[in-house]
Amino acid sequence: MKQARHRTVVAAVLRAVLSALTVLILGVAGAPVAAAELPPPDYDPFYAAPADLDSSWNGAVLDARPIALLGLPLPISAWQVKYRTTDSSDRPAADVATVLVPMLPWFGPGARPLLSYQVPEDSLGTRCAPSYALRGGWDTGAVNTLIDTPFMAEALRRGWALVVGDYEGPQSRFLDGVNSGRGVLDGIRAARDFPAAALGPGTPIGAWGYSGGAFATLWAAQIQPEYAPDVRFAGITSGGVPADWPAIARHADGTAQAGLALLIVFAIARNDPGAGVLELLNDRGQAALIENSAACGSDLVPKYFGARVDDFATVANLLSHPAFRAATAAQELGSSAPTAPTYLYHSITDDVIPVAGFTDLLGRYCAQGATITSVHSMLPSHNPAAIGEAPAAMNFLADRFAGVPVAPGCHAR
Repeated sequence: MKQARHRTVVAAVLRAVLSALTVLILGVAGAPVAAAELPPPDYDPFYAAPADLDSSWNGAVLDARPIALLGLPLPISAWQVKYRTTDSSDRPAADVATVLVPMLPWFGPGARPLLSYQVPEDSLGTRCAPSYALRGGWDTGAVNTLIDTPFMAEALRRGWALVVGDYEGPQSRFLDGVNSGRGVLDGIRAARDFPAAALGPGTPIGAWGYSGGAFATLWAAQIQPEYAPDVRFAGITSGGVPADWPAIARHADGTAQAGLALLIVFAIARNDPGAGVLELLNDRGQAALIENSAACGSDLVPKYFGARVDDFATVANLLSHPAFRAATAAQELGSSAPTAPTYLYHSITDDVIPVAGFTDLLGRYCAQGATITSVHSMLPSHNPAAIGEAPAAMNFLADRFAGVPVAPGCHAR
């Protein structure tokens, strides 16, 4: 009875957290004043890589500091943790993750779970990093993190610990799958081994991501067996999954989402200058690439409403050009499949990421023997599906954390 009363108190308090975070989103106009004193990552010495980075191992905690989550007095212990990772060029890098642990005891079976939560960072600059927003930093780049706070709050309400990584790294390499996947996996290692979080090797680990966050989550799942065999996922959930990048860009080109197409082009041109895409940008395109070197997707979408990619290029049909297609092909999901039970969902009428790419990726994963529960959601468009399908995705993770078995193979729900 006493334990049951404790659980009731836990649920009530963490429901209050969810409400507080939701109110924060609705009242975010007041945030700039409160956060004006926080330097963005490029001007914050905490983010700087130490001189002896080479001597650390992947996932090693390099530094940490406690923070007030979103600058609010919430019953959540929160830290920014700087950790060693290795980028896609095999160079050492210092990433930062936010580790969140409910202050109340864990009453579930076994150890408190750790959920690796990937916000869709979708950025070309570190001011869009989730760690900055979660510390209470205000910038237009915080919007994706703030939109995701109700989902993070629900995970905290369930008593789970969270690690929310700046998985794009210090160079903000949007659309770099290996870089993002390694950043996620090393962030999990750092959170699991961070003494103040009181987790440890017996902690069940899950991963979650939607849209750009799904890209990072599934890249982490794909490379985990080789890169981080010590990180064993109990379960993985992802929705609004980006697959077939040229199709995503073509779908957005010339529409209200045209900034997304340009974000993809700019990222590919900047991340891999030897791929030939950079040379295909005309003077306007080159100037735009420089002008938007620290932009977030949330900046580019309103800025380039209705724009056409070809207006920034020296060739017609840039999005079908062999150089562009080859560069994006290297970033496609599906070269290997997650080994952990996985839950994937996508709206059949997604207005941002066409569903055909998701269906094809699902087929490739299943052909490789993955264990996947999939949902072709009837909820209309990208954002409503993110909201409406979240409870089932959370429950899937809860079952995996509790050790409930799942039948092998692919199953449509």
